Amino acid sequence: MKQDIVGYHLDEEHHWVAELGCGHFQHVRHRPPWFNRPWVITEEGRTAMLGHRLECKKCDAGAPKDHL
Repeated sequence: MKQDIVGYHLDEEHHWVAELGCGHFQHVRHRPPWFNRPWVITEEGRTAMLGHRLECKKCDAGAPKDHL
């Protein structure tokens, strides 16, 4: 199920995590060639992706909301 990105935070290892409108979190890493997300690197890039929809596997699985 696709969900909007509504915010971001850094995890304990300083990796960016997208906060989705459904209440789930999803890592958004830029690690070519596996993950090609150069927009994650800058604040401007992350801001530009607010509202972008990501596939949320946690919604599909019926998982409870994540918490910081």
